[in-house]
Amino acid sequence: MIHYSEILNASILIVDDQESNVSLFEQLLGEAGYTCVTSTMDPTKVCELHRNNRYDLILLDLQMPVMDGFQVMECLKTNVDDAYLPVLVITAQPGHKLRALQTGAKDFISKPFDLVEVKTRIHNLLEVRLLYKKLESYSKELEASVAERTAELRESEARYRSLTELASDWYWEQDEQMNFTKVSGPVLEMLGIRVDALAGDVEEVIEEGWNEDERKQLQATINARQPFLDFIFSRTHPDGSAQKFQVSGEPMFDRSCRFIGYRGIGVELTSK
Repeated sequence: MIHYSEILNASILIVDDQESNVSLFEQLLGEAGYTCVTSTMDPTKVCELHRNNRYDLILLDLQMPVMDGFQVMECLKTNVDDAYLPVLVITAQPGHKLRALQTGAKDFISKPFDLVEVKTRIHNLLEVRLLYKKLESYSKELEASVAERTAELRESEARYRSLTELASDWYWEQDEQMNFTKVSGPVLEMLGIRVDALAGDVEEVIEEGWNEDERKQLQATINARQPFLDFIFSRTHPDGSAQKFQVSGEPMFDRSCRFIGYRGIGVELTSK
């Protein structure tokens, strides 16, 4: 919520070629407690003033010589740093109200003035403007926080991969279709997978000597998308020599908790 003091401290610019109108608004706003009110009788200076000061509200007369209020609003819309046009137009022509709103004005004040209505419309527009600025600020902070957190996660992921590759004989990643997307070390041989170097095709090959009960148990765990830690399985070669492997792995999920693949590490215990 916006505190009342924030509204009274909001920056306001009065734009009118009639000195009497400028004085009237300055007196009205001063008596209402507004503390940051400036004015100009030169409409050609409004865009530059707004770029430099980012006013919370511009009280803009529509009928002015050299540059009318509609032209001022078109100029203000070229300020790409401010997507919100904080303009309250002042007009004595009923036919100008709709055109002013279509041009980008947020509200209008009709001449002759009803002072209570004027103060109410100014207060309401300032409240909306300040809420918009708070939302804009929050969005930027959230965006920066997300970017910072994403960078931290990527750095952490890079450290994780580096450490796991150093601490193991094999490291691998698979996508949701269980196709290998990253391989470090002879992991394909360990899992009994053969890759055709020319065609790029991957096919599972059941080589002799593997303990099928152990292999099936590991594959069932992977199919169920469950993590496994220090799972041991073995292979016996035709010459009677044996190999033992220890593997650990975990499923990967995105921010929407959608399964996106697997990653894991392994070591050969035979030579350890």
